[in-house]
Amino acid sequence: MDMGLKGRTALVLGAGGGLGSAIAAALAAEGARLALADLDEQAAAATAKSLQAQGAQALSLAWDLADLSVIDARIGAIEAGLGPVDILVNNTGGPPPTPVAGQDAALWEKSFQAMVLSVIGITDRVLPGMRQRKWGRIVTSTSSGVIAPIPNLGISNALRATLVGWSKTLAREVAPDGITANIVVPGRIATGRIRFLDEAKARREGRPVEDVTKESTASIPMQRYGEPAEYANAVVFLASQAASYITGSVVRVDGGLIPSI
Repeated sequence: MDMGLKGRTALVLGAGGGLGSAIAAALAAEGARLALADLDEQAAAATAKSLQAQGAQALSLAWDLADLSVIDARIGAIEAGLGPVDILVNNTGGPPPTPVAGQDAALWEKSFQAMVLSVIGITDRVLPGMRQRKWGRIVTSTSSGVIAPIPNLGISNALRATLVGWSKTLAREVAPDGITANIVVPGRIATGRIRFLDEAKARREGRPVEDVTKESTASIPMQRYGEPAEYANAVVFLASQAASYITGSVVRVDGGLIPSI
């Protein structure tokens, strides 16, 4: 299937590794031009170099999402180097694992800036151009915690749920302009973040990490963690011309993990 993405410009946040780099690779394979943003400048550059070696046009940017003052300059650099952003993949890092109660206000504020206000601000910056061109895709990656809150990920559960309400509201506002806005919910995908969370749980409970991972995979109907490429394929479809009538949706890529309807 031709996804209709050749020549489109895509901005992928958190593209230095994990889900972000997998999404970038999948978009590049469809002929999109890639702007790759990450807090880790070297990681973003490494992703860009890998994609360029495969013939893709890719630009890397060091980007601290908690710093809202740089949004206009970063988008301006993308527009100058690649053209206006047609596809925005909002993929942010997560806060440290903690209970929801008793956390310092400064941690809440920093996480809100990096995970919510940055996404809203970047989206608002690229929307006028999308509206003018009558085409755009906004895909926001969250967490299974927005449907079934995950123990000891209190800040993530709360802030990512905010993005679901924002995206659903936005979808109705921009639909007449040919723009879609969707949420993608990862289950347990085999990235460094999942390894980190498994290790943190193992330390808290005084157990080998292998036991934690085995227990975790046993709770998934498919009996394994997902591959980043499997998640990326879903994002690329939602970003494609083929998904032009899908908006305001929450799409689960979880191997059947989330038990609710």
